[in-house]
Amino acid sequence: MKRILLTIAFISFFNSFVHGQVTKFTYTQFDIAVSITGNPNRDDSYYYPETTSSNAFLVPNGLGSKIGYGVHYRKWLTFGIHSGIDYKWDDKLVAVPVYLNFGLSPKVGPETRIMLQAGYGKGFALGRGNLNGEYKKIKLGIGSDDFIIFAEISDYGFRLYDQKSIGNISFGVTLTDFFSFNSQED
Repeated sequence: MKRILLTIAFISFFNSFVHGQVTKFTYTQFDIAVSITGNPNRDDSYYYPETTSSNAFLVPNGLGSKIGYGVHYRKWLTFGIHSGIDYKWDDKLVAVPVYLNFGLSPKVGPETRIMLQAGYGKGFALGRGNLNGEYKKIKLGIGSDDFIIFAEISDYGFRLYDQKSIGNISFGVTLTDFFSFNSQED
């Protein structure tokens, strides 16, 4: 009985403490990106002028989208769990990462933030049997509180065909929604 009363007293104290503070400090994040690769047919137009290959040094090689949910501290420190889907055209690969994401987003101007995020988790290839590996990523971006343009490097840590590891270099946008409000009524 004494234990129950102590538990109720602790919960009541904790509840009153939390209601006096900011009670919701979560965020959701949505990314969409295009991955790029070196153009393997770059020199074909010199030797074969009738081809339609591009002279571009880098060409798109896939699309990716990720979504995450976590906690933040004053919008500049984030920690969450994220997942998504990446599609690589040349490899005909669909991969799904599930990872923990740690981010720093300090303000560098009145409305401008620089974002640095690191992720670590597990990556799975869909439709390829038991193909999975260690997923790692790093992202650098610039923007406002809710809209950031970024560059990202990621690695899935598994082999496909004759490649040592599957990775991406991507460029895209991040949309973030920070939730925080004070529970006290004004």
